[in-house]
Amino acid sequence: MGQTVAKVILFGEHSVVYGYPAIALPLAGLRMTARVEPADGPATLTCLGWSGPLRQAPARLASVVRAVDAALEHVGRPDARLHVTTVADFPPERGLGSSAAAAGAVIRAVLDAFDTPADAEDLFELTQAAERVAHGHPSGLDATATASTAPIRFEAGRTEPIAIDVPAWLVVADSGVHGSTRETVGHIRERHEIDPQGTDPLLADLGRIARDAETALRDGDAAAIGELMDAAHARLAALGVSDTHLDALVATARDAGALGAKLTGGGRGGCVIALAESRPAAERIAQALEGAGARRSWVHAPQAREAAA
Repeated sequence: MGQTVAKVILFGEHSVVYGYPAIALPLAGLRMTARVEPADGPATLTCLGWSGPLRQAPARLASVVRAVDAALEHVGRPDARLHVTTVADFPPERGLGSSAAAAGAVIRAVLDAFDTPADAEDLFELTQAAERVAHGHPSGLDATATASTAPIRFEAGRTEPIAIDVPAWLVVADSGVHGSTRETVGHIRERHEIDPQGTDPLLADLGRIARDAETALRDGDAAAIGELMDAAHARLAALGVSDTHLDALVATARDAGALGAKLTGGGRGGCVIALAESRPAAERIAQALEGAGARRSWVHAPQAREAAA
């Protein structure tokens, strides 16, 4: 068996691709579990709403197929045939790291089935090999965050756990619209090539916001974090990766009393996150978001999460 978790990017989505820092939070309550069994016939895959022969998996699962192949190559059994099954507590294509989580869980399950040890670097490189199929040029943030047990700071390929002690609650709301990280990353890359003078300041602002947020998270300054979330969403919208539905959900969260709110992940669909000062406030915000069209919501308590040694 292999297991990973969902993640949200608190700050730094998109700018992280250009070398700026990002802060991500693993959501321990939303798991991705993979199991593998030997197959007498053709290999099969049951994953993220699809089931069938592994080699006939749709393009959206190409990264998971690559994860199976990479793991089998790593254990020295490239011709082995398996039944591969994943079960997720969260939906795919919502900016919660489903492709990295599925790939990481499958890789761990295959290695476990063949009793093959792997260190953190091996697991990261194997997951990244799969993520390149899904996203083209992934930063590595999702591969790291979905395997983490602590909030992380990610910058230029380097990862470190950080301490978060914030007296607040985080609401994660599914817009109900599929997002495409590959599409939005490509959009910003194209925009950067055409108009670097207009794009660079927005990316730099997102990087500065992420650095300021790290300080606020360490200090437990929930009000400052909320303001920085609002500022980050404004820059992401200016970059063209929000949409009217996400903007409306962000506004709904703020009107319902959120300290701040923003999209999380690639954008143009996916999820929004909102910061609340208490559990009852978080539940009110979640209810308001579902009333405004969010398909589902989750409430998470990020406070008092000490960084791992």
